[in-house]
Amino acid sequence: MMMTDEEILKMLEGPTVDATRHQHEALRSILELQGAVSYLRPHLQPYNAPVDAATFSRAVPLSSYDDYVDHINSMANGLVDHDQPLLSVDPLVCFFYSSGTSTMKPKLIPYFDSKLSKAASFIAHKAGGAILRRLFPPRTSVDKILWFLYADNITTTKGGFKVMAASSYPLQNSSSNWSQFQSCSSPREVILGSNVEHQMYCHLLCGLRNCEFIDAIRVPYAIGLIKVFGLLESKWEQLCDDLKRGVPSSDISDVVMRDSVTEVLGGPQPELSSRIRSICEEKNWGGIVCKLWPNVRYIRCVITGSMKQYYPKLKLYAGEVPLLGGDYFASECCVGINLDIMQPPETTRFVLLPTAAYFEFLPFGLDETNVVGEETVDISGVEVGKMYEVVVTTYRGFYRYRLGDIVRVVGFYNSSPQVEFVMRAPKNPSEIVTEKDLMSAMESFQRVLRNDMGAEITEFASFLDLTLTPKELKVYIEVREGCMFLQEDSVVTLKRCGSSMEDSLGGIYMVQRKRGEIRPLAVSIVKPGSFDGLSRLAIENGTPASQYKPPKIIRNRQIVEFIERCILVTVSLDG
Repeated sequence: MMMTDEEILKMLEGPTVDATRHQHEALRSILELQGAVSYLRPHLQPYNAPVDAATFSRAVPLSSYDDYVDHINSMANGLVDHDQPLLSVDPLVCFFYSSGTSTMKPKLIPYFDSKLSKAASFIAHKAGGAILRRLFPPRTSVDKILWFLYADNITTTKGGFKVMAASSYPLQNSSSNWSQFQSCSSPREVILGSNVEHQMYCHLLCGLRNCEFIDAIRVPYAIGLIKVFGLLESKWEQLCDDLKRGVPSSDISDVVMRDSVTEVLGGPQPELSSRIRSICEEKNWGGIVCKLWPNVRYIRCVITGSMKQYYPKLKLYAGEVPLLGGDYFASECCVGINLDIMQPPETTRFVLLPTAAYFEFLPFGLDETNVVGEETVDISGVEVGKMYEVVVTTYRGFYRYRLGDIVRVVGFYNSSPQVEFVMRAPKNPSEIVTEKDLMSAMESFQRVLRNDMGAEITEFASFLDLTLTPKELKVYIEVREGCMFLQEDSVVTLKRCGSSMEDSLGGIYMVQRKRGEIRPLAVSIVKPGSFDGLSRLAIENGTPASQYKPPKIIRNRQIVEFIERCILVTVSLDG
């Protein structure tokens, strides 16, 4: 029997009223089922079941991915002993890729067929849809979504298990799941394609063909939409030619994809082509969404965390069309729901779902030492205004697992904490700049750079070079094509502007800089398209196209070597 939206939202509301009780029930359910798996057995064996939350936190150590990697590799290689499961008693279905950004290779996240997890995540997914429909009731006449979906390539482990992006699972699982994508303006063959740049082009072409019927634009992350509009700006003439002829460009080499798009185009569309051409040849991209898709009511993508940097640019493209935020999902589990999706990133709040996993919170101080506490608090012990690293015990094989996300508690929804995403946690004590520090510094730098040189920053990242003595922080910046940085006066201006960046790099950096423990900041301008090249390299190395997020803090030498080959000019801010 189908649930109404009101019933779904009541189910979401219920657990938040008595969050602590539901948290204890979630932990009890997990331990009743999984308490004897290989990972937990050495820690819990001395205790009689049922183990309460305090005993569990005392007996089982905090963990990170490295604590699971041997078990995960054994399972991936098919070394599974059903009599003595490693991480979960539930059947292993496949592996999901993490959205690995600071390293080149994504992590493998095991996906177990867990009834408890399905029940917990069901309400999260359904509630997100109900909240959206409450704001934007479905329309029968305008019912298409320009949905930039990529099924991504699937690989297979030695043990025969499929590996894919979590977002690809509904697309790859079975034909019955395709019903939720029926509103997509692109045919299935585009979603299942293997060349992400060609897929993006075809999604855009199909969206333009159906422009009068597009109700919404959706993409997993804000960066994906930045790439889409960049493609539109560079390829609009070719897109108009394709509409006029009624067939996609010969650049699209996948015959199956070409044929399916040709069918969507429905023959030559000279009038539509002419209308779109007249809009695009003005090259006024502000509010372009309304100009091309007059009936669009919203755009939806993740706009928090490292995606926040793209929000101003997306607002420019969107004009009056609202940008809706997403929910808080990690590869390992659902964390929270965004009840007010109309909020901009700086005021986006997530209500923790007490049934989604068992949550603990590790105190985090954003100061000169970035001190992380050793003792966690549970959902009832968090304090408003304080920052914490999120620790989860999931239904699918992770126990007291540090997600690597720093959140700030901003209030409570009933008795469940409301949190804002602050940043990814530093990986180790040697890191002197956080993702948040870097983004703040780049905002300051962009303001000065725009005023002095009219330059627009499109992407950036940093790397702490510990091989040098003293160590050196390097910042790589890509600017919009057409900005000149090779003239002598431009380098002088760049050096002058750079001081605004250095002043915003956070307490740890400033203290070590004053002590002489770190060299002057090195700022490098890289060629336009360098970060696109980095994304292609990451995708070639297994990162799913749908989940790729450009790194902000680089920790991988291969990434550094690639970026350094793209440098146009480097200045040292040595005063």
